[in-house]
Amino acid sequence: MSDRSTRESRSRSLVKGLTWRFIATATTILIAWAITGDTRIALEIGLIEVFAKIGVYYVHERAWARIAMGLEIGERS
Repeated sequence: MSDRSTRESRSRSLVKGLTWRFIATATTILIAWAITGDTRIALEIGLIEVFAKIGVYYVHERAWARIAMGLEIGERS
């Protein structure tokens, strides 16, 4: 096994997060539009979804920060 490890840069992680959020919100808007047939309602649902999911994700991350399952202690070289 190689001793080399690859890590993502913070900017790469940020861009990945932003592009995923765009794709996920666009999907929500399209589904809402397909169900309601109303563009305004679909966009409103998408706007609410962006902020709601950021908040829910934050709470989810903080909860997992308190759970030790799967954590490995040690150093990588």
